[in-house]
Amino acid sequence: MKVAIYSRITSPEPDPFFEKVLMILENIGADIFIHKPLNDFIVPSLLNNTVYKTFHDHTDLKGNVDFLFSIGGDGTLLDTLDFVRDTGIPIVGINTGRLGFLAGVHKDNIMAAIESLDKGHYSLDKRALLRLETSIDLFGKVNYGLNELTIHKAETSSMMSIHTYLNGEYLNTYWADGLIIATPTGSTGYSLSCGGPIMMPQSENFVITPIAPHNLNVRPIVVSDKSVITLELEGRSQYFMASLDSRSVTIPSTVQLAVRKETFCINLIRINNDNFLKTIREKLSWGKDSRN
Repeated sequence: MKVAIYSRITSPEPDPFFEKVLMILENIGADIFIHKPLNDFIVPSLLNNTVYKTFHDHTDLKGNVDFLFSIGGDGTLLDTLDFVRDTGIPIVGINTGRLGFLAGVHKDNIMAAIESLDKGHYSLDKRALLRLETSIDLFGKVNYGLNELTIHKAETSSMMSIHTYLNGEYLNTYWADGLIIATPTGSTGYSLSCGGPIMMPQSENFVITPIAPHNLNVRPIVVSDKSVITLELEGRSQYFMASLDSRSVTIPSTVQLAVRKETFCINLIRINNDNFLKTIREKLSWGKDSRN
């Protein structure tokens, strides 16, 4: 088994959990690759003198690893899209954060999870992506997102107008602080906090959710992911913010934006009885009596 490991560096000292993961992987004879900045951060603190293979970008992983371990929270897992791209490498989300909708393996269950991977006792959860096409280069070759595209005003003083079209047909003009176009995966993220619906991962839809709309009768709308959504921006400011998942850039109001479904998917690992319905029950406390 060949495993790549990625994590954000968010503390001054390495978490002992990294050493635990490495030890378990070594015990089953796994071939280990560590993201170079992470390797340089954690290796000096390890008790062993093992020299690990490292990787820098997606070119080092294609055809060389069976799984990519994302250790952290959902934001960390979103970072890994730049490493897997269209290779189909399955991502194992190991949750050391708080909520963890995408990072489904709790750190306390890491040994059982790795044993399941080694024995092939897992399933692939294919998640759709959205692709952003623009008249100017904004996000380079990683112009896709697992959660959402967000357009947001860059200043706090005034709203913006977002003229929105479906397959060339006028849908609506949103007078709001911004607009979210979310995948089913992203429907439990920013869109949900702005009043959007939860969608099943395989529903083949997008949800368009306004952020603090001026017209209170404007509500989120679910559309087919076979649609092409085009956006025209207008406002007092000449610049706005565009975000694909956790990556943000400043854009001019003259930019042309189109969103469609990406041609490839991301594979998330599901182990044992983990599934989307179980996740929303546990993470959102569905069905729990809160009258205590």
